[in-house]
Amino acid sequence: MPLQPKALGTALLEPLTLHSALCRREAGVFQKAIQSGDDVVVACTQEKRLFTEVAAQTEKVTSVIRFVNIRETGGWSKDASNATPKIAALLAAAHLPDAEPVATVTYKSTGRLLIVGPLDQAEQVAALVADTLEVTIFAQGVSQPAQTGFPLQERQYPVISGSRLQLKGWLGAFEASWSKTNPIDLDLCTRCNACVAVCPEGAIDLSYQIDSNKCTSHRDCVSVCKVAGAIDFNREPQALTETFDLVLDLGAERLITLHAPPQGYFALHASAGLASPGLLPLVVKLRDMVGEFEKPKFFNYKQKICAHSRNETVGCNACIDICSAGAVSSEKSRQQIVVNPNLCIGCGACTTVCPTGALTYAYPRASEQGVRLKTLLSTYAKAGGAHATVLLHSQSSGQQAVEALGRAAQLQKGVRGVPANVIPLGLWHTASVGLDLWLSAIAFGASQVAVLVTEEEAPAYLDGLAAQMRVAQALLNGLGYAGVHFHLLRTPVVAALDASLQTLSRARPIVPKSAARFAVVQEKRSTLDMLLDHFISAAPLALPEAIALPAAGSPFGSLQINLDSCTLCLSCVSACPASALQDNPDRPQLKFIEKNCVQCGLCASTCPEDAITLVPRLLLTPQRKEARVLNESQPYQCIRCSKPFGTLKAIESMLGKLAGHAMFQGAAADRLKMCSDCRVVDIYSAQNEVKITDIR
Repeated sequence: MPLQPKALGTALLEPLTLHSALCRREAGVFQKAIQSGDDVVVACTQEKRLFTEVAAQTEKVTSVIRFVNIRETGGWSKDASNATPKIAALLAAAHLPDAEPVATVTYKSTGRLLIVGPLDQAEQVAALVADTLEVTIFAQGVSQPAQTGFPLQERQYPVISGSRLQLKGWLGAFEASWSKTNPIDLDLCTRCNACVAVCPEGAIDLSYQIDSNKCTSHRDCVSVCKVAGAIDFNREPQALTETFDLVLDLGAERLITLHAPPQGYFALHASAGLASPGLLPLVVKLRDMVGEFEKPKFFNYKQKICAHSRNETVGCNACIDICSAGAVSSEKSRQQIVVNPNLCIGCGACTTVCPTGALTYAYPRASEQGVRLKTLLSTYAKAGGAHATVLLHSQSSGQQAVEALGRAAQLQKGVRGVPANVIPLGLWHTASVGLDLWLSAIAFGASQVAVLVTEEEAPAYLDGLAAQMRVAQALLNGLGYAGVHFHLLRTPVVAALDASLQTLSRARPIVPKSAARFAVVQEKRSTLDMLLDHFISAAPLALPEAIALPAAGSPFGSLQINLDSCTLCLSCVSACPASALQDNPDRPQLKFIEKNCVQCGLCASTCPEDAITLVPRLLLTPQRKEARVLNESQPYQCIRCSKPFGTLKAIESMLGKLAGHAMFQGAAADRLKMCSDCRVVDIYSAQNEVKITDIR
């Protein structure tokens, strides 16, 4: 690797010493460095475990030790001679402090394991974990043919059975519910097998369950079971519920089909019995799932600006629709969404598609990711780099794909490796970063942003990321920045990934000539406002009046009002969560501030006249930030006191609809034209009407 310590030191404003065997012959240098009290960055991750052990065995260590990979990402590449700016950027980012701590979610598991599936297979797996876990088996027959031999004759584990098994919960708090419909009571059954042997239809298997489709009511089984009394066809079904800490699902159909199942739920279609390739690592995981576990609470929620529901009307469902863990749901009684932190896996997709910023990613925060992006790109430019492409990838499969590409390039496997102008940045999950941070990267000096996705990502995530990229791209192209700035790379295969990155490294889309200086803030809309101001001020061409945006995922837009239908009832004003729609207390007017509109659709859903249509766009004139009148009407004056109490159009519409109604004729019709006070006075002062008090 042709490292240039002098150039790197100049970019990082500190002298650097090049080491070639720090993890072996020069380990003493590392020990001396971590005893100095200064933060230490090790530019290699291969011996991270060794360095951590050395630090633990060294006295008086106060340094913070961080690791960064510059080998596979920069040095092992056909373009390594030009990678100094990228390596400087990676080292600078490694100096940044860790994300600030957040609240945590705690799981407690005592090791109560439910194994669901064929009895013979479940017992075989139970034998591998029974010394650590408390096993209960929910028997679903036996495998056909029995691949692990007969089920045990000896009753070693509690066995339950039934129908309509349902499962909900998470690690330490699973609740299994089922209907006990089996005529054989497994608690009374002695496993003598007499019923199995005597059944003429073969309706009873060795899990001691009766197949009602085969049984023809000979009841020979009842006769041979008189002593134990375990079989009773007249027993009423029972609804049963039991709690468990862990669940291993070996059934043909999964109990939980979510792309991201809850913590503590493991599924394996053990068609090959103990020969299933995924069984051993799964058993190892299960044995370790006893104790107390913590994870960060990955999200923050501000109900006040949430666009999900108002006045019992649902508007935005973006977070609910995209969540692959079933963690986000609608709570109609409180007219808000609810995120279950125990089910949340921290993918951040809900925060990415949220138009208002009601849901924000907390670990790390958007502001912390903004600092990382700015540090990477400013250092890269300072070291002489140009046309940077930020490659966002996950810290698991995505990172493995990037490192595999670097190794293949070093081994001369027909690929070039990660280009010098492509800067990898690992994320907890690729769906956690969206429109605001992608555009921030462009504003801070990147030419392109690429997101590498693997089989980890749910299909809904890919759709959501693609929709956000279409909006971001439409914004930049509409402002005159030609070219393609955002890319979704859907293949982790080394050859295909290499080809995609080589293509990106040669692209030269138009970007602002100077980098933005603002700081990314936690509030998404505030960051977007600063971004728009930056891109507009640096626009290379004359700006149009407005930019049309894709309907899916657009966080900006206007409203089109059907003036013939709108009666200015103003129900849309009370429904708007972003204060984009406003009324005028002095006269019947509907006002609109386009800058505030998040295109949630609550106003359109609430409008009783269906008079509102969403128009996704970005208005570029000063009018975008000003209140403008969408509709106004002449006030209707009370026919008795002349006080205005409604709009002319609304009252005329009401009178027209009730003109033929028998209850609204004569004086009653006139009362519809009065304000509320005069209406009451008129009712009690009328002399020609029969009152209920006059009836004897």
